Amino acid sequence: MSTQAPFGARLHEAVRARGPLCVGIDPHASLLKDWGLDDDVAGLERFTRTTVEALADRVAVLKPQSAFFERFGSRGIAVLEKSVAEARDAGALVLMDAKRGDIGSTMAAYASAFLDPSSPLFSDAVTLSPYLGFGSLRPALSAAGASGSGVFVLALTSNPEGAEVQRSTAADGRSLAQVMLDHMAAENVDAWPLGSVGAVVGATLADAGVNLAINGPLLAPGIGAQGATPADLPRIFGSSVGNVLPSVSRGVLSRGPDAAALRDAAARLADEAASVVSGG
Repeated sequence: MSTQAPFGARLHEAVRARGPLCVGIDPHASLLKDWGLDDDVAGLERFTRTTVEALADRVAVLKPQSAFFERFGSRGIAVLEKSVAEARDAGALVLMDAKRGDIGSTMAAYASAFLDPSSPLFSDAVTLSPYLGFGSLRPALSAAGASGSGVFVLALTSNPEGAEVQRSTAADGRSLAQVMLDHMAAENVDAWPLGSVGAVVGATLADAGVNLAINGPLLAPGIGAQGATPADLPRIFGSSVGNVLPSVSRGVLSRGPDAAALRDAAARLADEAASVVSGG
């Protein structure tokens, strides 16, 4: 069993100390170009190192998008491994945005990659896709519980295509998203101050239309370049807004490569989010 506190408790403290903000590390080709970097491993490493050095000692969560590292093969993964370790050493919680979802031994292997403390990619939490059935996530849920890590499970994403699955109706009349949220709530029963099983709910949705009271964190991507602002969060999340972790990527990263500008952008968004999420 892990000697560290459960992820939900650690996230609660990180948000109290640093503000409610998750910053994505998304080194896609256009951002590398905007930073004056080549779209190669050297550019990837420079981009990632600059972002981690600028933000890891002050934001609550950093969220590297695994795909943008995987596209460079083993050398890209090496950059990702180093950035995860350095971000955690600087005090940020690392949420690996991998959106993994499979069954049986394959799901267990994904869990081992991101949720086993002996793995070079060990992270504080990982994003998961439940649409092979929530039960298919059990290996990851068990691994997270053993290591004190967390998971964020896709519930209602902001992409238009997601609705055909997530808004579809189950046999009992609930939306499929609500079915998944109810499973998450069951995992978080009796957790305090916050459960370690979170949901991903897009901040750009017109409305949620589901019960978001899962006693866990609610990751809200879409702040910034995708058009949402912290002011949109109460409309979408209602009485659960206090558990929202707003997530921004380009809205901060576009200010680079200047480290001070990255910090200023993150601080401004963290303050805006805190005024909404904490009500103060």
